[in-house]
Amino acid sequence: MNVLWRTLLVLFRARRRLRREGPIDPNTVARLRIRVLPTDIDMLRHLNNGRYLSLFDLGRWDLLTRAGLVSAMTKQGWYAVVAAETITFRRSLELWQRFELETRMIGHDDRAVYLEHRALVGGEIYARAIIRARILRRTGGTVPHDELFAAVGRPEGLPDIEDWVHDWAAGSALPSTRRPAPSVWE
Repeated sequence: MNVLWRTLLVLFRARRRLRREGPIDPNTVARLRIRVLPTDIDMLRHLNNGRYLSLFDLGRWDLLTRAGLVSAMTKQGWYAVVAAETITFRRSLELWQRFELETRMIGHDDRAVYLEHRALVGGEIYARAIIRARILRRTGGTVPHDELFAAVGRPEGLPDIEDWVHDWAAGSALPSTRRPAPSVWE
């Protein structure tokens, strides 16, 4: 329920643009204009660090809907989940401030797809997040990439994922759900 109304509005607008303009290339940098609302701020009166990631979800919904990937995945009974994310902050966004959210796919590996989000004001980056997402079946299990790309098309021209992103993904991974992951503090 965090940003439910905003999500519904983004989905409505993205579907309308998809009908009017046709699907966009998944490599496109999708852009949304967002305003910091009172429900987004913390006690310091700036955008709460946790809210950035909720607002960045809006960018993913917009990009994936306008690229036609949401409808293709829905037909297949698939859905995407965030497996890991990292965010870096440069400047604060203040109450009522407008910013542009840029979202793009930055690549994939054998288990996940990677997206980047940027919050910009006047062309300057205020925050950036890298998202690692897995595609799962509603009936259980992970969708292999060859099956995913056969159904939705393989995006051509994706840039290479930077080495640090691979290192981050490996370093932040938790054990498989098939293995125990006890909480032990050393």
